[in-house]
Amino acid sequence: MTADLIAVVLLLAVAAYACAGGTDYGAGFWDLTAGGAERGRRPRWLIDHAMAPVWEVNNVWLVFILVIMWTGFPTVFQTVFSAMWLPLALAVVGMVLRGAGFAFRKLSSRLAGRRLYGAVFAVASLVTPFFLGAAAGGIASGRVSVGTEATADAWSNPTSVMFGLLAVAATAFLGAVFLAGDAHRFDAPDLVGHFRQRALGALAVLAALAVLTLLVTHQDAPYVWRGLTRGAGLVFVVLAGAASLVSAWLLRRTPHAAARVAAVSVVAFAVIAWGMAQRPYLIPTSLTVSDAAGAPATLTWLAIVTLVALVLVVPAVALLYWLDTRGELRELTESELRRDGSGPSTED
Repeated sequence: MTADLIAVVLLLAVAAYACAGGTDYGAGFWDLTAGGAERGRRPRWLIDHAMAPVWEVNNVWLVFILVIMWTGFPTVFQTVFSAMWLPLALAVVGMVLRGAGFAFRKLSSRLAGRRLYGAVFAVASLVTPFFLGAAAGGIASGRVSVGTEATADAWSNPTSVMFGLLAVAATAFLGAVFLAGDAHRFDAPDLVGHFRQRALGALAVLAALAVLTLLVTHQDAPYVWRGLTRGAGLVFVVLAGAASLVSAWLLRRTPHAAARVAAVSVVAFAVIAWGMAQRPYLIPTSLTVSDAAGAPATLTWLAIVTLVALVLVVPAVALLYWLDTRGELRELTESELRRDGSGPSTED
């Protein structure tokens, strides 16, 4: 019973990272495709201002995922990171380079430096979700089991490629929806239309890839395909489809908070559908939740830590997101820092 509870927590943490971290990756995708220096100046300005308050905190969900896997399901952790070490290592490198690029491009005083760091940030924002999705696809396809050696087939198979493309499309969709809302908040109507069109385009691509993925998994990942086409998995697939229609309808209007909720629901329901499709396996069809679970005492303490996180961490992160959406976390301008002598003292 405790193992099942921790498995549900793990799935919800994956969904939270896919939505929160995915939004940031999506912003990087649109940074990459914004165009040249003049054409992409305003979209990149919005991306910088929108991401600055929250881009680091989204990795809280990734840390939570790793802790649960390592302590709650150590066999899964060892199996996945042994068989998938290359795509996961590339994803980690992408995360590091992405963060460094985003931070340094704002600090660089030279145009060449800003362009270099901006390119690193943008490309890493595309590469990271693809490899994370490819690793997830390798698990879903059943090519990973206890003792599986690291091979290219484990993460470069048809299901892995489709999961990687789905991850990129989902992040692009989330990023565009949130940026359209931020453009409305910053009173930039030209950017509202800019990112609304991109959100609708990304949603269309995401829907097409989802249908194609179902066709691919029918042959390449039959266990997950059966789970997605019946039972609880099908329920969440239908919910994801319904949320997509609601998102499209809301995006054609002013991109208020409801559009963001609908967009997040699309991705969250899709991730949960994948988790439901794999039941009772964490790694189809070799490791069930009960077989992969750690010691009972460890699971009990992990449940306690999860409860503490729900009480302390989740409200704090939710407050941060709420303050950000209300525009309470905007950066101070140089004139505001120097107003009334509040800037650096020149007496020393």
